[in-house]
Order: sequence, then C-alpha cells, then structure tokens
Amino acid sequence: MKLNEKTTEKLEGELRGLKIINGALIVVLGLLFIVCIYGLLKKDDNGVFSALIVVPIALSAIIPVNFGNIKK
Repeated sequence: MKLNEKTTEKLEGELRGLKIINGALIVVLGLLFIVCIYGLLKKDDNGVFSALIVVPIALSAIIPVNFGNIKK
C-alpha cells in the first residue's frame, strides 16, 4: 500500500510502531554488545562471546533501514 493511500491514523500508528521497535532494537543490541565485551574481557576464552559478538554487529544494519522508513 502506498503512502498516499493510507489514512493519517494508520501512518501515525506505523510511525509509533517503528519508533518503539527501533528503540527496543537499539537497547537489546546494545546490551548484547556490552555483555559480549564484558565476557571477552573478564571471562575465560571459550569462544562463545567472540562468536556471539557478531550478532549485534550484523543486526545493527537494521537500525538505519528503520530510520529511513521513519523519515519516509
């Protein structure tokens, strides 16, 4: 559905949803990144944290896409 075919209420609802999802994604990925860094620095070198640090780095590419959708 194109933007000009949507009602104002629907657009505002989608914008609010994108902001909530983007905020939650930033918080969760930030926490995961911090936990991974802490695990790499303080815990034994067992490979779990070094493998897990890829997840927040890879999923952080979603955040600019969501900001682009918010600007649209």
